[in-house]
Amino acid sequence: MRMNQGVEWGLHCCVALGWIGQNEVVSTARLAAKFDLPAAYLNKSLQALARAGVLVSSAGPRGGFRLARAPSKITLLEVVDAIEGPEAAFRCTEIRRTGDGASPASECKKPCAIASAMRQAELAWRKELSSQTIASVMMNAPQAAAERAVQWFEATRAVASNTAAAAAT
Repeated sequence: MRMNQGVEWGLHCCVALGWIGQNEVVSTARLAAKFDLPAAYLNKSLQALARAGVLVSSAGPRGGFRLARAPSKITLLEVVDAIEGPEAAFRCTEIRRTGDGASPASECKKPCAIASAMRQAELAWRKELSSQTIASVMMNAPQAAAERAVQWFEATRAVASNTAAAAAT
């Protein structure tokens, strides 16, 4: 299964926001610069996370995004569903009922065995993602990554404040 790159971007942004503090607001431009991502596309992922209640967005020159809840209360599945949507990854179109080798109607009364197997696998995948949180990812990441995120935030905070102040005048 291949997911939209916005899932990776959203997860990294949530982890970074978790490391710098739940109440800290960071602009899309700063997050995009941190990860060398296109700000317009990153903003789409961040807005999806805000609509899903994972992030809170605020407008204005000092606006941006922050976590809506503690990292321990945000599951990886929430991030995936916010960006990818909750639809099933596998879509059975019942091709067993069509074509030269079509199954007889009597065999099609039960759910498709392939669709059932794929659904079972997806449920296991979704269960695993729902058991992991942003906090668990933060704990499993190298301590140096957390330190770099905090250093980056502190170093860019002054620049962002000065830029916002200049824009307001």
